[in-house]
Amino acid sequence: MITRRTHVALLAASLLLTGCGGGAVAGTQTAPTPSLAPARATPSPEISVEVAPQQIPGLGPRTRAGIPADARQAVVVTGRGRDSPVSTVVLYERTEAGWRAGASWPAHNALKGWTDHHMAGDLRSPIGVYTLTDAGGLLKNPGTKLPYDRGVGFTAPGTGFEGEPLAGSFDYVIAINYNRQPGTSPLDWTRPLGAGRGGGIWLHVDHGGPTHGCVSIAEKHMKELLLALDPDLRPVVVMGDAGSLNR
Repeated sequence: MITRRTHVALLAASLLLTGCGGGAVAGTQTAPTPSLAPARATPSPEISVEVAPQQIPGLGPRTRAGIPADARQAVVVTGRGRDSPVSTVVLYERTEAGWRAGASWPAHNALKGWTDHHMAGDLRSPIGVYTLTDAGGLLKNPGTKLPYDRGVGFTAPGTGFEGEPLAGSFDYVIAINYNRQPGTSPLDWTRPLGAGRGGGIWLHVDHGGPTHGCVSIAEKHMKELLLALDPDLRPVVVMGDAGSLNR
């Protein structure tokens, strides 16, 4: 007969698997020489979004190619190193003049850093460009335009890798569309690549230490991000260590 204490423990364990990587086991420029000729007023050329001169800094051609042409918002997560759990998050918005950077926020990623081939339980965050379509959390919708699923399934029990409490980590989450079905709750367990490739990779509230696979930022920054993201602007997350993003 299952006791109440055993039932609660099993429920907590199942909730912990829901998110944050949980998964079933299975050059320098030279200044031009000033001209002595009088300057002539010339009309400024029209600049299209497609040929905007300003690119997102730190992204190489391979990474830039992964950003969809219709994306007008990019959450760029730059890891300090391939094996580091420390990173930085910046929200960029694409304008007629190029990509405009917002504030820079400190963040955590997975305990062991980053990987090009994420597997369930490897404690690394997946490198790549992924769409952002769905949000949710334990707390009520702060006003985001993204579809928002609120429920007790976002309860985060236990402690993190450094002994810090995980309570509140899933107060606000944004599902990263790695190995999941877009257009569903972040809690949806559908894994198109199979359970062995992990899933439940989210942007969520920082708990003061490394994650299992997610990216975490302070709660006030999560609220700011939720309010800023607009599904009409086709937001994506671009994530990885600095070296990998520069490819």
